[in-house]
Amino acid sequence: MTIKRRNRTKHTKTFEERLAEEAARLKEAAAQLPPGPQRELYLRRARQADTAANINEWLTSPGLQPPTALENMQVGGPAKRDRVASD
Repeated sequence: MTIKRRNRTKHTKTFEERLAEEAARLKEAAAQLPPGPQRELYLRRARQADTAANINEWLTSPGLQPPTALENMQVGGPAKRDRVASD
């Protein structure tokens, strides 16, 4: 039985840099084409790369922090069993 090893790529540029380069490459390729479906496809993929870069920037920003245990307890308010029925 042969174990297949996964090919791994060591990137020299950051994810953001690769997305920006891909978007620029696609925009340049689209500029060389006449109006039509291929040009629209390149422009759409360029917008997707820009959007991916924006989402990645938002997700990796220092302002976005996971909730702490204390925040989790305070969000829902008192537990059901602690509530007093008002009749």
